[in-house]
Amino acid sequence: MTGNNDQFETSTVIIPTVTPHDPPVSRNAFGRCAMSIIIPAHNEEAVLGRCLRDLLNGARQGELDIIVVCNGCTDQTAEVARSFGRSVRVLETSIPSKITALNMGDRAARVFPRFYVDADVVLTIGALRNTAAALRAGMFLAAAPEVEWNLRHSNCFVRAFYAVWQLQPYFDAGRLGAGVYALSEAGHARLGEFPQITADDEYVRRLFLPEERVTVTENTFQVTPPRTLRDLIKIKTRSRRGNLELVQKFPHLSRPARESRWKFLARIAVRPWLWLSSLVYFAVVAQTSVRARRTLKRGGAAVWERDLSSRVNVASESKDLLRS
Repeated sequence: MTGNNDQFETSTVIIPTVTPHDPPVSRNAFGRCAMSIIIPAHNEEAVLGRCLRDLLNGARQGELDIIVVCNGCTDQTAEVARSFGRSVRVLETSIPSKITALNMGDRAARVFPRFYVDADVVLTIGALRNTAAALRAGMFLAAAPEVEWNLRHSNCFVRAFYAVWQLQPYFDAGRLGAGVYALSEAGHARLGEFPQITADDEYVRRLFLPEERVTVTENTFQVTPPRTLRDLIKIKTRSRRGNLELVQKFPHLSRPARESRWKFLARIAVRPWLWLSSLVYFAVVAQTSVRARRTLKRGGAAVWERDLSSRVNVASESKDLLRS
């Protein structure tokens, strides 16, 4: 996912400012955009072009209010975003923080529903429209398309992990996160500002009851997991640390997991072809749990465990965008 170091702010007030090169967002026939999309991006030149291209493919003029928030970038992330011209607004801050970027984008966004999208996912206009429609219907406050894992370049150990991981009851319904989630105006009112935490997607998910959030199964968005077990352990350590931090800071949001745990184990038990894969899964869980607790105990801001392996194949696409 979009990777950066979340730095905890003290008394500094960040005022998002659109650079002079950023054009105003065009309007559709009804005089307004249909939805806002906030993309926090820290050194994402390798994948941002693919993300924006797929979002805009088939979109009507003025339909999307896309805001890319470049935070602490030392590469050409902002230049890639600006290469899309009037279709994308670009904000920049020197602070390498996803949370700072999310809040900057929120203050600049103009309409609801509001999407929060990681720069490394593949999301189509059809998925955006159907998810937005689910929120406009008024029955749900939060929504996301169904996630699809692109394991084409992952090794056998990573594939084994995800084969078991996807059996969790967490995926059954109303799942948010993994790189994309959206809020209605009423849902956003409950959120307010993002607090300084690591697991923003899990925090948002826990703000809503299961009946208040929905997974839109008509469409999927694509996430590319790490290639190697080593890279997998890095990102899962950070994810687990974020969940532990969330329980510490917001204990009232924690959910009892005993029933889900037994259901998860039962699903593995009736799938003997996954028993060997489950050994990989539980080994990763054990190691990342130890590492996450150790880093949390040491204190300080979380270090973003960036997975570079999943970005290798698309780096040349963004370079082509900059040359064109």
